Amino acid sequence: MDWKQEREHAIRAARRVVVKVGSAVLTTPQGLDLRVVNRLADQMAGLHDRGLELVLVSSGAVAAGRRAVQGELSGLPARQAASAVGQGRLMHAYDEAFGRYGCVTAQILLTLDDLRSRKRFLNALNTFRTLLDWRVVPIVNENDTVAVQELEFGDNDALGSLVVNLIDADLFVNLTSAGGVFDANPAANPAARQLDCIEDICGLDLDAMCSGKTADGTGGMYSKLLAARRVAQLGVPTLILSGREFFGLQRAFDGEALGTWVRPAGKRISHRKFWLAYNNKPAGSIIVDAGAARALAEQGKSLLPAGIREVEGTFGAGALVRIVTEGGKAVAVGLTNYKAADLRRIMGHKSAAIAELLGSCPYPEAVHRDNLLPDAAL
Repeated sequence: MDWKQEREHAIRAARRVVVKVGSAVLTTPQGLDLRVVNRLADQMAGLHDRGLELVLVSSGAVAAGRRAVQGELSGLPARQAASAVGQGRLMHAYDEAFGRYGCVTAQILLTLDDLRSRKRFLNALNTFRTLLDWRVVPIVNENDTVAVQELEFGDNDALGSLVVNLIDADLFVNLTSAGGVFDANPAANPAARQLDCIEDICGLDLDAMCSGKTADGTGGMYSKLLAARRVAQLGVPTLILSGREFFGLQRAFDGEALGTWVRPAGKRISHRKFWLAYNNKPAGSIIVDAGAARALAEQGKSLLPAGIREVEGTFGAGALVRIVTEGGKAVAVGLTNYKAADLRRIMGHKSAAIAELLGSCPYPEAVHRDNLLPDAAL
């Protein structure tokens, strides 16, 4: 089927949906915009009444805190303190707004550590399942007050993509301040046009399309497309839609062609590989030659020591590592079978030489294909 039929069918068939809304939609320079909160709750309550299971990933705690304390937010401690002040106010606004329609909400605050630990991942999954069985609307945000850099998701677009995997959602809706995705950065190119559909998100050069990342590497269209690329690998489509379009979410579910539809990838990866790649942060990098890069990207092969040219970082066996070309192009991520020091000893050698170089050969591969995800959207 073509993408228009696919979109119509996917929206009509969706039963479990993750909706993400960011600060650019929810806030003004003065703080949280309660009109937007109320309109969003109105639309989501209507979808909830149709039988959909909904999870809302929402930013806005820092902005709500800023409005309450009216203090300077310079530095991480001040932002975390503002989040502590604002998170309760944000949830109170949502609780009241959804409550007008008889919808019960629940607050879930997460750090990356909650989802990279398998035990805590499963605990979170069971909590979500129970809340959805109870017809509660979970409202998710990063736990900014305790997250440190190594435990941060980076932005709530990334968090939204991880929640899609966690709850096995059918559709990801990302509400933005723009009308959709443009073929170039409209701030730099006035002739940029909005795209109705992105056919192959995995084949796009996101850096060129978005003129690179934003100044701090978070937020903006870059992170939204990166999140869409991640969930596309799960076989899940994304609708990138204006959060300020009057009742745009409801109209899109009623069949109106709003926003940008991002088609899912043709080949779906397993939830396990998604978890390995995106619920952990790489501890280092392995630089490979052109032949190894082709074998990983095009043939789904394991990475053998012979194809390794350099190893960056200090890490142990079992660590998640980036695999990149000598030119710096990302190829894959995977779990290494050897620590960094041993990889440096065996790199460039055939697997048959591992035992002689290390004293034993527990694995012929540096990274096995079962623990490797090519074309990862990091």
